[in-house]
Amino acid sequence: MSGAVPSGFLALPRVDPALAREVQDDLEKVEELLRESVRSSDPLLTEAASHLLEAGGKRFRAMLVLLAAHFGDPKVPDLIAAAAVVELTHVATLYHDDVMDEAELRRGKTSANQRWGNSIAILTGDYVFAKASTMLADLGTEAVRLQAETFARLVQGQILETSGPRDGIDPLDHYLNVIDDKTASLIASSAEFGGMFGKVDPETVSTLTRACDALGMAFQLADDILDVDGDRSASGKIPGTDLREGVLTLPMFYAMRSEDPADERLKSLLGRPLDDTEAEEALTLLRPHAAMAEAETTLRHWAGKARGELQTLPDIPAREAFLSLCDYVVERSG
Repeated sequence: MSGAVPSGFLALPRVDPALAREVQDDLEKVEELLRESVRSSDPLLTEAASHLLEAGGKRFRAMLVLLAAHFGDPKVPDLIAAAAVVELTHVATLYHDDVMDEAELRRGKTSANQRWGNSIAILTGDYVFAKASTMLADLGTEAVRLQAETFARLVQGQILETSGPRDGIDPLDHYLNVIDDKTASLIASSAEFGGMFGKVDPETVSTLTRACDALGMAFQLADDILDVDGDRSASGKIPGTDLREGVLTLPMFYAMRSEDPADERLKSLLGRPLDDTEAEEALTLLRPHAAMAEAETTLRHWAGKARGELQTLPDIPAREAFLSLCDYVVERSG
């Protein structure tokens, strides 16, 4: 063990120090495996595939794999590879997302598509996903099946987001379905991977998976709120990015439902690309709006749903860590 000092969520007071150190040490092993796994004989491919890994990130999904295993046997060697697989899968989707969104920044650095162009970024995402699949081949058919099903949901979520709601579908319901597929599915699968390889009993694995699906919803909704009301985040995302790009998120959907004539100007700014002046105006109007409190209530609903599932699990330090994570997701938006 390296004895590294836990950081971020693992450093919160309610997280058992011994558990935090153990998970932190395993995360360092995951980090080493991630960097090793994307190395190639081609220098450009190695640089491009390492680009987002070296930019940092919370390794949130990898941490969930490791935490879930503490309801069983957290010493199973395959857990490190399983945690690396979910993180590589997540990173692969980021390369593709940035191309589709024409993003300029990711995790505070120039995005791969801006640095090397769309073709290299897309191929790099494919390469990273292929490296995750190579690891999966050594983890068994059940792991391959779970990852394939999850990746199908990630793609489905991206298509739903791109195509928009069909006629007769409530746009807010459509948006929540997008989040469930595009964000929550991989977070839920992270817990399922941890339970699977940690030899956790099936009922507990199912509970953890449901809890982390709800947690994944809360995680994205917190980001929605932060994009309106937060400071520049660790991801490098400037507040108001969604507004500038004409992307509707939870607070905006609630604002669009307002029938108050005083909100007509705000509503006219939502759902279309904005210049910097318009974006600042929209932020000024949206931040004190009742839609923000309504979005916060929805966030707390999903975090509460996760907590309800977790409360049924054995009272061990890992459960307390998961419960603390629910609080952490809510508090980061406030």
